[in-house]
Amino acid sequence: MSVLQNAARTPEGVAVNGFVLMPIVDKCEGCDRVREFDAEKFCSSYPAPERKWAEGRCNFATHVKGDAKAAAKVNPLKASKRAAKGR
Repeated sequence: MSVLQNAARTPEGVAVNGFVLMPIVDKCEGCDRVREFDAEKFCSSYPAPERKWAEGRCNFATHVKGDAKAAAKVNPLKASKRAAKGR
């Protein structure tokens, strides 16, 4: 885990290049994008990690594997033939 470059503590939080970063949530632990500043951990890709996890999985998460079955496409014609054969 590397340290954030050019980060500065402000009243709103930690500012980096004009963006105010919010601390990570528990679901972010183990991600390769987590950086540390003043003993707090922040996401290097998104300023508000809590919002990325609000509707399911964060698309920046490097530590969470996707569902392999959802990615595989099924040919509907072949699927109907298999179902007709009873496989």
